[in-house]
Amino acid sequence: MPHAAPHQAGRPGGRPANRPTIEVYPVNLSRLPAARRANDPDAPAIGDDARGFLTNAAFDDLVEVCSRHFAARGITAGDIVGVKLPNRVELVAALFAAWRLGAALTPVNPTLTPSETHYQLKDCGAKLVVLDEAETDALPDALSVVTLEELARPAPTVELQRQPDDPQAGLDDLALVIYTSGSTGRPKGVELLHRNIDAMTASMIEGLGLTEADHSLLILPLFHVNGIIVSVLSPLRAGGQATIAGRFSPKTFFTVLEAARPTYFSAVPAIYAMLANLPADAQPDTSSLRFAICGAAPMPPQLIGTVEERFGVQLIEGYGLSEATCASACNPVDGLRKPGTVGIALPGQNIAIMDEDGQLVTDGSIGEVVISGPTVMRGYLGRPDETAKTLQHGWLHTGDIGRLDDDGYLILVDRAKDMIIRGGENVYPKEIETVLHDHFAVLEAAVVGRPDPVLGEVPIAFISLRNGIDLTAEKICDFLTTRLARYKIPADIIILPEVPKNPVGKIDKPTLRRGLAPSRPEG
Repeated sequence: MPHAAPHQAGRPGGRPANRPTIEVYPVNLSRLPAARRANDPDAPAIGDDARGFLTNAAFDDLVEVCSRHFAARGITAGDIVGVKLPNRVELVAALFAAWRLGAALTPVNPTLTPSETHYQLKDCGAKLVVLDEAETDALPDALSVVTLEELARPAPTVELQRQPDDPQAGLDDLALVIYTSGSTGRPKGVELLHRNIDAMTASMIEGLGLTEADHSLLILPLFHVNGIIVSVLSPLRAGGQATIAGRFSPKTFFTVLEAARPTYFSAVPAIYAMLANLPADAQPDTSSLRFAICGAAPMPPQLIGTVEERFGVQLIEGYGLSEATCASACNPVDGLRKPGTVGIALPGQNIAIMDEDGQLVTDGSIGEVVISGPTVMRGYLGRPDETAKTLQHGWLHTGDIGRLDDDGYLILVDRAKDMIIRGGENVYPKEIETVLHDHFAVLEAAVVGRPDPVLGEVPIAFISLRNGIDLTAEKICDFLTTRLARYKIPADIIILPEVPKNPVGKIDKPTLRRGLAPSRPEG
C-alpha cells in the first residue's frame, strides 16, 4: 500500500465552517419521499412541463402508485428495474418506487438503438422496464414492460414488501446501475450502493451549502449520475425542490430559467458555449441564481470568464465520474475559486496523484488522478477483472492525468488514453484546446490523435467558430505557432459548423477519431 498524504476536504480554500450538517432526511434515500411528506406534505417537491409542480404528498403518492405497479409485476428486493424515458417526473418516481421495494434501477438513454437497449437490460439482468410506449421486439425475453399510460392507471391492490423503518437499513444494497459511455469498449454497469448515494448527496449538500431554500433546474439527462445526484437527489434531501426542464435549447433556456427562478443549475461546457454564443441582445434575468455548475468535461477558463461576465452568475467547475457516484472535486462556492482547476476534494472524499509504480506523489508532479472514500463504486457489474484493474492500491483509478497545486486544487492535464505520443514527445490535447480557446473566434475545440506512419501519432484539431465570424485554418495555425512548441502544433485544423457531442453533452472524441484516416508518408 503506498503511503503519502492525499488532498482531503478542509484544506486551504475549502468549505466554510458554517455549511449545514446533513441530518435533515434519512441516510437511505429510499425513505426520502415519505420523510418529506411527514415533515411538510404541502411543500413543493418536484415538477416538469407535463405535470406541473408536485407537493411532497403528491410526489409520495406517485411513488406509491409506481411501487404497486412494479410489485404487481413481480418486482421484489434484489431485482433491477430499467427505465427508458426522457427527462420527466415519472423517471424520478420510478427510481424511488424501485428503492421502496428494495430493488435497484438502471436508467437507459432514450436515444439508444434497440440493440443497445437490449444489451444494457440483458447485461444487468433487469426484470422490468418502464417505457414511454411499448417496444417489445427490442427487449430481452421474459422482461416485463410497463408504459407511462399503464402507470397512470389506478394502482393495483397488492401486498408490498416494504423496507425496514430503520434509516440505516439497506445501505449495502444495490441502488443504481449506471452504464458508462463505452468509449473503451462495450458499456459497463457501474454498481452504486445506497451507501454511495448517501455519501454523495451528503458531500454535495455540504460542499455546495444546499438548504431547503435551494431549487435546482435540471437540464442534463437523467440517465447520468450528474442529473440524478446534483439536480434531483441532493436538493430533495436538503429539503429543497427540483424543476425538470424539457429538451435543452439555447433559444428557450433563459425563458425557462426566468419562469422557474432556480437557485442553481448544472450543465456541461457545450451548453455554456451555446449560451455564450447567443446574440448580444439576449440579456436574461439571472438574479435567482446563487451559482451554476459545470461538470462532465474540463471547461476552458476563457469560457468561464465569458459566461460569468455576460450573465452575472458565479460558475463553479467540478470533476467526477460515475465510478465515484458523481462528483469528487469542486471549486468552493464560498471560498477561493481557481479557474483552470476543478477545485478541491469534496467533503468526505480524498484525491491524490499516483505514479506508474503505484506510489502517491506529493511534489506537484503529474500523474494519474486517484480517488478514495465512501462514494467509490462497489465495482463493475459482472466484470471482476475490470473491477480489479480500476480499484487498486485502495484507490479508484480514474484514467485521468493531473496534478494538485499547493492548496490541493486539482488541475486536469488530460485523459491518459487521450495523450498523443508524437515522435516520442508527449502531447496533451487539453493544452492545445486551451490555447485554441484563447482565440476570440473559437467557440469549441477538440484535439485528437491521428495515426502516422512516421511519427506514430499527430494531433488533429476540430473547431467551431462564433456566429458571424469567418476564419481560415491557416490563420488559426499562425495563431498557435506563437504560443505552442512546434511538436504540439496540429497537423491539420478542421473547421466544423459544430463539434459533435455524445448524449451526455461531452465532445465526442471517439467519433472524431473514427473519422480520421491514417496519415500517408510524403513522397
